[in-house]
Amino acid sequence: MATTVDRPFVIHLWEDRTRGEQWVPSYDAKGLALLSDEFLCIASNNAVENGQRTFEFKAVTPGVHLLVFEKRMGWKFTAEDRRVFRIEAANQLGS
Repeated sequence: MATTVDRPFVIHLWEDRTRGEQWVPSYDAKGLALLSDEFLCIASNNAVENGQRTFEFKAVTPGVHLLVFEKRMGWKFTAEDRRVFRIEAANQLGS
């Protein structure tokens, strides 16, 4: 994924909170900054709660940064799923 330093970018991931799923990001804070983390519930009733999780980041330094998301469940020691994003951040023009 290509971006520019100090320009926000978003990543959307589906979560099924009924099952206890939660995406947990891991990244080097010297290169990336988390700006917001929101959950939009798509389906909810007495038995179901799932929706889309939106993470907004920005690169704070130019270069290549790894952003790893692990789908965690409270009662498990290992991740249910894993997504790795390679973020290539360039300086803004004129910088």
